[in-house]
Amino acid sequence: MKNNQTTERLLAASRSIWEGYLSHPFVRGIADGSLDAQKFRFYLLQDYLYLFDYAKVFAQGVVKSREPAVMRVFASYVASILNGEMEIHRGYMKRLGITEEQAESVKPSLSNLSYTAYMRAVAAEEGPAEIMAAVLSCALSYEYIAKWIVQNYPDADKHAFYGEWVQGYACDAYAQENQRLTALMEQLADGYTEAQLQRLTDIFVACSRYEAMFWDMAWDEAL
Repeated sequence: MKNNQTTERLLAASRSIWEGYLSHPFVRGIADGSLDAQKFRFYLLQDYLYLFDYAKVFAQGVVKSREPAVMRVFASYVASILNGEMEIHRGYMKRLGITEEQAESVKPSLSNLSYTAYMRAVAAEEGPAEIMAAVLSCALSYEYIAKWIVQNYPDADKHAFYGEWVQGYACDAYAQENQRLTALMEQLADGYTEAQLQRLTDIFVACSRYEAMFWDMAWDEAL
């Protein structure tokens, strides 16, 4: 199998959706620094809640995996999400005067609930490769967006408020973690039939569409 063949298939199937992220007013607002801080606050709190369910999907990967090495990768991401990626959110929450208790009491939006329910259903009903297809869109799309911002708005990562967000997802460390995820996707899908590969594609595309809905939800501040 060629390197990243499965992942490239998933990305190709969702290309038009991902291109839409780059023209989204919320993303453009982060890029040029014009985003209303209240919209970002709404997004931040919804994304904070999202990450708890996202971690649970990875945890199901531990449960569903048979190989210890695969279990360790899934488990490492549970810890990375809860103690790593959430640090970006906690940093912003501190700056905005939001406590963790306040954040955890926020009502999740319908788009948020729908997205996480879909991922958790995949995790409950299907196998490790399908779980990886469900989580990969979020992980890779944030790198894609942040790197596009840096390339097209060279000072975005230095912005007094949004720069930390851009840096967090455009940095080499985040890209390296995504490379690990991509490698696991390829490993888990190795030997899959065309029908199984199509199922992975359908999951990835659905999650990519949910990502677009999440940006819409954040822009509209829609519960």
